[in-house]
Amino acid sequence: MTNISVQHEPSLPAKETLPTMYDLPSENPEEPGLSDVFHDFQPELLRQTFQPRNWYPDKLFCGTDMNLYYDVKHPKWYKRPDWFAVVGVPSFYEQRDMRLSYVVWDEKINPLMVVELLSPGTEDEDLGEKPGEPGKLPTKWEVYESILKVPYYVTFSRYTNEMKAFHLVGDRYQKVELNEGRLLVPEIELSLGLWQGSYNRIDRLWLRWMTLEGDLIPTLEEKEAAAKEEAAVAKQRATNAEQEAAVAKQRATNAEQRAINAEQEAAAAKQQATEAKKQSDRLVAKLRELGIIPDELS
Repeated sequence: MTNISVQHEPSLPAKETLPTMYDLPSENPEEPGLSDVFHDFQPELLRQTFQPRNWYPDKLFCGTDMNLYYDVKHPKWYKRPDWFAVVGVPSFYEQRDMRLSYVVWDEKINPLMVVELLSPGTEDEDLGEKPGEPGKLPTKWEVYESILKVPYYVTFSRYTNEMKAFHLVGDRYQKVELNEGRLLVPEIELSLGLWQGSYNRIDRLWLRWMTLEGDLIPTLEEKEAAAKEEAAVAKQRATNAEQEAAVAKQRATNAEQRAINAEQEAAAAKQQATEAKKQSDRLVAKLRELGIIPDELS
């Protein structure tokens, strides 16, 4: 499988004990986050369709509304992206546990992409239009751009159905001109774009992953539906084949019966010819006996 360049945190003094995800979970009753259905379904659609062809599934991690701890100097500072993806880390923490949070100095690999679902109250900050204030925590934009240096940052507004994509060039984000409405991410051989369709029985414009060529990467539901459809088609083909075989067998039986009938008819005709000849021979003999037919004519 292909590897891409990922960012590593500088090594830390071995004697210093730093908090891990067990010390820094995502639960925070004072910041419950958005609980509307869209904020549940959209990240899940991204997770299901995030299937890079050049990375093994067990080397990928997707986080949804999870605390992302980003500053080793301030270990309790975090941001909570609506969705983010990391490549090159195990799917499970230390190969066994589901993550409670993502701690960059512990994991040693930063996210490849972050997606924020815009809300009216936080849109300015998420788009970098509202700079951080001195003495306060850095904004999401500042964290993703200047601290974590996340290569790709995408925002999507369900209110305007607008997708914006940014790529880190040097140390600053630059807005990306979409290719046929999609952000191309060649490092993982995928593209991210908008799709009009039904997901969880909700028909709207969704953000989802596709191939570089623009083909949809199926969700679990779509895979199951496709498998059922293929099974139904295969079953129908088998039924048709059985029916065709039955028809062919009936035709063969009919042909065999016709051959038998023809053979019987030929035998009957031969029998009739034999009987007719016998009758003719008897008649000739009788006429000869009566002198009606001279012997020289026999």
